[in-house]
Amino acid sequence: MALETQSLSILHEALEHLEEGFNNLPDSDIDLDMSGLRTIMLEVAEKMRDNYPYHHPLYAGQMLKPPHSIARLAYMLALWINPNNHALDGGRASSAMEKEAVAGIAKMFGWKTHLGHLCGGGTMANMEALWVAGHINSGKKIVASEQAHYTHNRLSEVLHLPFQSIPCDSRAKMDLNALEDVLKKGDVGTVVATMGTTATGSVDPLPDILDLKSKYGFRLHADAAYGGYFILAENLDVEARAAFDLIGEVDSIVIDPHKHGLQPYGCGCVLFKDPSVGRFYKHDSPYTYFSSAELHLGEISLECSRAGASAVALWATMRMFPLTRKGKLARGLESGRRAATALFEKIQSDQRFLTAFPPELDIVIWAPLAGKASEISIRSKEIFQAAARQNLHLAVATFSKTMLNETWEIDYDHNHVTCLRSCLMKAEHIEWLDRIWQVLDGVIRENL
Repeated sequence: MALETQSLSILHEALEHLEEGFNNLPDSDIDLDMSGLRTIMLEVAEKMRDNYPYHHPLYAGQMLKPPHSIARLAYMLALWINPNNHALDGGRASSAMEKEAVAGIAKMFGWKTHLGHLCGGGTMANMEALWVAGHINSGKKIVASEQAHYTHNRLSEVLHLPFQSIPCDSRAKMDLNALEDVLKKGDVGTVVATMGTTATGSVDPLPDILDLKSKYGFRLHADAAYGGYFILAENLDVEARAAFDLIGEVDSIVIDPHKHGLQPYGCGCVLFKDPSVGRFYKHDSPYTYFSSAELHLGEISLECSRAGASAVALWATMRMFPLTRKGKLARGLESGRRAATALFEKIQSDQRFLTAFPPELDIVIWAPLAGKASEISIRSKEIFQAAARQNLHLAVATFSKTMLNETWEIDYDHNHVTCLRSCLMKAEHIEWLDRIWQVLDGVIRENL
């Protein structure tokens, strides 16, 4: 926690500067029980020790990445005001910062004009994108790959729109032949292309999906909640690079700054290429809009109250780490991808393991060698638990026989196989790769 202890003096200085801006107000007494505050905070700290070490490089499991110190400090500073970015009355400065930050993200995708805002996370952002899509193609089907986030199926149900999953190929990408078979029926209104699936980090073949869009005329939404920032990385493979280079051709994009954007939860973002979709958000409120004729963010959002502190933190982070290729944020993404590729190569060259497919982003899928699907699943779970006892935290993920059948020549006595999964999204993972491999090697020796 040296990060915070070393930077708290900066926060104190910034708070004093902020407070000076309100010096014209009369003093307001606040009853603060310092003794009670200390007691409860230590109790909170004790309870919070019951967590995995998400911040540490030896945590290489789920998509959990600590926010940068600039984001934490800016967020804490904003809490002194506690702005609400629903309306300008509740967050004048933070609303302006949100608009600027969102415009910066849109520019990263090549959009000079856009409509967009921050959300509580990717789920809410995707809901807004599908909600708009449902208005434009009323009653028509939404389709996404089997490896797309389960939220699309669930949100389609919430929106009373039909939904269909499209099978994936052996690299966990949307199968184009299966997609076209569904499109031929003429009832698809929206296709969701996943730009980095949460299970495998696979990137759907966007160039080919765009070709199908020109043929069948559906609306195209890019769920880049996980992978969106990789548009800045310069060490992607050819297929992923081609997909990200064309992301600006879609109709809407979702990205989560609280993943690779170094932000605290929750900070998602939805973007629409055509600003005229704002007409679907129109509503009347008798009490929130009275101090300004300018656009209120609440007028283009399904959410009402939203934390202005999230916008402040994102704006500050983007000031320190501009969204440019060759910038520090981009180098961090490239570092995570190098770590994932290096880990994959180590595993692939080791006869004790099975590998699925090379990582496209920074997620690696593999499994311990065994002859049957059921044995692989059991051993994967054993390694997961044994590694955790050595402070190496991995994850497990289950995949269908149909996806792995072309890759692994095993006895599929079960239709699903549980595999090991590592998300190497921290820039420092590359420096810890030898230590990760050392622990993993020891665990395998003891358990196989």
